[in-house]
Amino acid sequence: MRTLINLFFRFLEILLVVMMAGMALMVFVNVVMRYGMNSGIAISEEMSRYFFIWVTFIGAVLAYREHLHLGVETLVAKFGRTGRLVLMALSNLIVLGCSGIFFWGTWVQLPINTSMVATVSGLSMGWVYGIGLFTGGGIFLIALERLVRQATGRITDEEIAAFAGENMSLEQLAERT
Repeated sequence: MRTLINLFFRFLEILLVVMMAGMALMVFVNVVMRYGMNSGIAISEEMSRYFFIWVTFIGAVLAYREHLHLGVETLVAKFGRTGRLVLMALSNLIVLGCSGIFFWGTWVQLPINTSMVATVSGLSMGWVYGIGLFTGGGIFLIALERLVRQATGRITDEEIAAFAGENMSLEQLAERT
């Protein structure tokens, strides 16, 4: 199961690279065509904007999984193991609530967005803003998994140290990838 999850996140990383390259290519070609040939590809501006939205929201899930989000580590570092565990649980509960609200809000807004279409491409705006379902759901599941592992005592000392902002060795970072 862990292998499938890692493959899924590896796929997301590759997808981000492809979308970033596509975004850069579309913008570059459009700039060259506008200045060099006095024309342009109208859909490239719109699609690069949508790619940027998707890259941002998919990247948020990947960053949350890798513990790359912002945190108030100066406060957490002052606590011992028990205090850090309590703060970690509290943090995960807050993330569960926020990501659940984000998912639910996107779900409620989706019927309105699917009824609208993009100006140039005709793409349903549900595809553009529906990425909130993926982001809210993905972060919710990651936070839930962390909370369950913490409640069952399967959280590692390295994770607790990383939560407190303590530096990880290069070997530990290499093991995570």
